[in-house]
Amino acid sequence: MLEILFNPRHENKKPWKMVLIGILYGLLSIVLVKVFFSSDAVLSKYSGILVVTFCVLFSLPFMYYLIKDEEQEEEEKEVGGLLGVWRIHSDAIYAFLWLFLGFLIAFSAANAVLQDSRLLNAQVEVFCMINSPGNIEDCAAKYSFENLNLAGAATKPLRFVSILENNVSVMIFTLVFSFFFGAGAIFILAWNATVIASAIGIFSGYKLSSIPMGLLRYMIHGFPEIAAYFITALAGGIFGVGIIRNGIANRKFLRIVENVVILLFIAILILIFAVIIEVYLTPILFG
Repeated sequence: MLEILFNPRHENKKPWKMVLIGILYGLLSIVLVKVFFSSDAVLSKYSGILVVTFCVLFSLPFMYYLIKDEEQEEEEKEVGGLLGVWRIHSDAIYAFLWLFLGFLIAFSAANAVLQDSRLLNAQVEVFCMINSPGNIEDCAAKYSFENLNLAGAATKPLRFVSILENNVSVMIFTLVFSFFFGAGAIFILAWNATVIASAIGIFSGYKLSSIPMGLLRYMIHGFPEIAAYFITALAGGIFGVGIIRNGIANRKFLRIVENVVILLFIAILILIFAVIIEVYLTPILFG
């Protein structure tokens, strides 16, 4: 029903609508898990995964139509080079980013208002795995609603390596996932929205009034990081469809391969830039 109310073929050209749709889908995901699974002794342990699952189900039509349109445009317009490839796909990347921002606002606000440690439980552990490797359990306990303690952090070089390693792993997984199931890459993107939302909650002390500052803090590096994942998802989807439609001996396929390599090169550069910002610039600006 939601894909009928919000037509994916048209909404991607309207950024403010994409943000609102992201907020709606994010809030619906949180509310559904809170209402139907929070009292379940078993499923409540997996609330963080269930939130992402519902968000993916809501978002699949948008992801499907956007990637499908980009694949079609890639075949119709014979362009090459860095600027040419960016010009073709930049509108879809921006659309993904606006949708992602909506997710982030919804998850961050709901996390602060509901203050239920189970809703994003897995995401807090992932945050700890990246920022306090080797001490995940103590870190997760420290960042709970009941016992928030922002003291302590890994050294900058260790954080840089840990974060870059994690982000490259996510990028590779996004590429493989989108190659076999283009629209399925939304799972990676929704998951990262919840992980960043949990980080925003930790930074803001789970206070609703501090969410805007938390969004600013994490979006400085979060937007380029997520843009890199979106570009990777596009590259994987375009490459997969290119093989099916053209075969590996076709001239069009060779051009598609060239453009996919360019997209991945752009994604890697953006990803490294995002990690540098996260590790070295963000602590200077926000402490």
